[in-house]
Amino acid sequence: MVAETARAFDALERQANQLVELFQASGYERVAPAIIQPASIFLDRVGEAIRSRTYLFTDADGTELCLRPDLTIPVARLYMERHPGADIPARYCYNGPAFRHQPADNALLPREFRQAGIEYFGAGDREKAEVEVLALVHDGVTRAGLEDFRLHIGDLGLFSALLDTLGLPERWRLRLIHSFWRPKAFPATLQQLCEGGAASRRPEDELARRLDPRDREAAENMVGDYLAEHDIALIGTRTLGEITERLLERAADLREAPLPRDHARLIEAYLAVSGPARAALARIEDLLTQAGLRMKGALDAYRRRCELMQRAGIDVGQAVFSADFGRHFEYYSGFVFQIEIPGVGRGGHIAGGGRYDGLLAEIGAAQNVPAVGSAIHTERLLAAVQGTLE
Repeated sequence: MVAETARAFDALERQANQLVELFQASGYERVAPAIIQPASIFLDRVGEAIRSRTYLFTDADGTELCLRPDLTIPVARLYMERHPGADIPARYCYNGPAFRHQPADNALLPREFRQAGIEYFGAGDREKAEVEVLALVHDGVTRAGLEDFRLHIGDLGLFSALLDTLGLPERWRLRLIHSFWRPKAFPATLQQLCEGGAASRRPEDELARRLDPRDREAAENMVGDYLAEHDIALIGTRTLGEITERLLERAADLREAPLPRDHARLIEAYLAVSGPARAALARIEDLLTQAGLRMKGALDAYRRRCELMQRAGIDVGQAVFSADFGRHFEYYSGFVFQIEIPGVGRGGHIAGGGRYDGLLAEIGAAQNVPAVGSAIHTERLLAAVQGTLE
């Protein structure tokens, strides 16, 4: 048993070293970010699917920390430490452990697992950088011996561009993007926007109708007086300012005309698009034409990305696009992809990544910084290559 475990570890290390050597030969500097990270950075940015599986603890000084559930944010923090202005392009690669709670620890879904990956910050040519990262990871898993896998792609940038084209209020746009990561909640959010404020009867609506969204200070004073008058204590982590902000959003909704039903139907039809990458593009263009809308910039980027993928040796004809595909991490903001073994479930997700332009601004950069990366689950890759993936 000990010898078998040692052989498995050696095989995993050989595979990981081959991947890292490929990354380094392509211009990616190897780094080793800290395993222990500030918990708040992860809890605020990774999304519900990962947040609930993150290992948290508090040190002797009362600081809340976590074991890193992935390596993208730690590498992004390392980049910010080296380049506080976030104004210098940089490519990094890594191989190391990450930690996530699993309902039952097993070989394909372990609580401690290893990732080999790459992160590319500050690239000016967005589609070129995306395809560089995808092609390098695609090449890596192929060289490792992976066959019969599927490339699954999505594009949150297209979804965001659609909402912009429809001219939705910014708060509605943000609400729908937030709901994008919660498929079960999305239909309810869309329905609420179609019904409009006048059709809804919430306990807080009477107060919200009295607030002026243009005068935040007066609104906060009014909310404070209301809470005191009704003997309502501030319980939990929500502050008076945060409660006021929520009520001001509600006040704005109550004054807003409902979302047109044809807009809602178009959003639903868009999110239902799924199929071969180029056929999906044609379907999206048809939907926009029927609605009398244009989304040229985002569609041109999609088309160029497909062309670059083909030139890089990736068979675009075998790539599957799903408009509702966004992976599990909420920091993704554009193109996303996953290399997967169909029919195996989460244990068959071999590698994945995408664009996350807003992350660096959230951890200290003065503005959004172009960023794209990917990670390979090396245990799963080895199991797939050895034919033990189930």
